[in-house]
Amino acid sequence: MAVQQNKKSKSKKGMRRSHDRVAVPTIVYCACGEPTVPHRACPSCGTYKGRQVVAQPNE
Repeated sequence: MAVQQNKKSKSKKGMRRSHDRVAVPTIVYCACGEPTVPHRACPSCGTYKGRQVVAQPNE
């Protein structure tokens, strides 16, 4: 089993953990005005790049 030879300082621990943060999701707004994730069809209107790609039930 691996055992460290010397204690890691708070600075080194922080530098190692600097990339462990949670990424903030990117939000774009569809033509209908609803927020959505980039490169995905809009969940509310079903459009992607200006085309209707998902059939929506009649409301």
